[in-house]
Amino acid sequence: MFKKEECVAMLLAGGQGSRLYTLTEKNAKPAVPFGGKYRIIDFPLSNCIHSGIDTVGVLTQYQPLMLNEYIGSGQPWDMDRISGGVTVLPPYQGKSGADWYKGTANAIYQNLHFIKRYTPEYILILSGDHIYKMDYAAMLAYHKKKHADCTIAVIEVPIEEASRFGIMHTEKDGRIDRFDEKPSKPISNKASMGIYIFNSDTLYQYLEQDAANSQSAHDFGQNIIPAMLNAGEKMFAYPFQGYWKDVGTLESFWQANMDLLGKNPAFDLNDRSFRIFSRSKDLPPQYIGDEAQIQNSIISEGCEIFGHVENSILFGSVKVEKGAHIKDSILFSDVSIGKNASIDYTIIDEGTVVKYGCQIGAPRQENKLTVIGASLAIKAKTVIEGGVMYNHPMQAKKEEA
Repeated sequence: MFKKEECVAMLLAGGQGSRLYTLTEKNAKPAVPFGGKYRIIDFPLSNCIHSGIDTVGVLTQYQPLMLNEYIGSGQPWDMDRISGGVTVLPPYQGKSGADWYKGTANAIYQNLHFIKRYTPEYILILSGDHIYKMDYAAMLAYHKKKHADCTIAVIEVPIEEASRFGIMHTEKDGRIDRFDEKPSKPISNKASMGIYIFNSDTLYQYLEQDAANSQSAHDFGQNIIPAMLNAGEKMFAYPFQGYWKDVGTLESFWQANMDLLGKNPAFDLNDRSFRIFSRSKDLPPQYIGDEAQIQNSIISEGCEIFGHVENSILFGSVKVEKGAHIKDSILFSDVSIGKNASIDYTIIDEGTVVKYGCQIGAPRQENKLTVIGASLAIKAKTVIEGGVMYNHPMQAKKEEA
């Protein structure tokens, strides 16, 4: 017997994240590390528990192993419940055979049986690849006040970036009268955050109609939202004023990490009133050598620092030897930097060892972000230019970051 829930959240976490290149070769994008000790999925899960939503379905597909292991029972987010809690929902084989998720709407449609167990009045749809803090309960209250059929969270973006998002035009009362998915000529700068609240019966109806349409892309932005607008459903935009970052590209991922630095960071992870929870390893305190120099950086537990670290983020158990210089960079867990090595404007994936005297990357001003893959051993005095995607010692290549 499942308890009735007013609102059930469905978290779309199956995306490949191809624009993050080597960072998502073995990981789903929501499982990519962020901010020194977190993963991207920590943010929507933490938002849910702060909002009083403790029944969450996590829809996985691409490279799900790490994500499944990371979520586990949901204990770090206080979601290890007898009824409800967090449930991982991969594609599965039914009577007609196995069926991969064909789009965001189809992923929800294939899991309606999970949602209906809790007979919710409202369904919250979330993306698993954004960095932000948000009280979904406030958005739900807005949805109820407007007597809406669907409410979409929106944030104003620079007009030159608007074509990357679903863009909407609203009336004075916030009602949406037009929605364009990634338009070449945006009608406004009000961008969808990929956060939707639906009345459950309304969503069921449109998902079933969409599933029966063989010409549909089975996507919320391309199909469900336009169909509801065309039918005259009451749809409202919920304005969000806080920090929100789509980390779908390497540059935006790097920038979101850098936004954590400084005395007054653009995004504050030290706010105890709205903690971001994570499944962190139990590591010893950092060790900072006598000759080490650290400026404007996050140094996580387990790190050993003997060199110079500036404007960078180091995850757990990173080692930086004497004479090494790290600047404007992100080093994932268990990375080791040898003596006199230089790392500039670079992301290095987990477990890679950079030997003595290597020179990797180019100054930030050149705008050529370098990315080094996981579990590599880079030979002493190797030079890797700025803008390179380095996945294998024999296969270095330049890519647009």
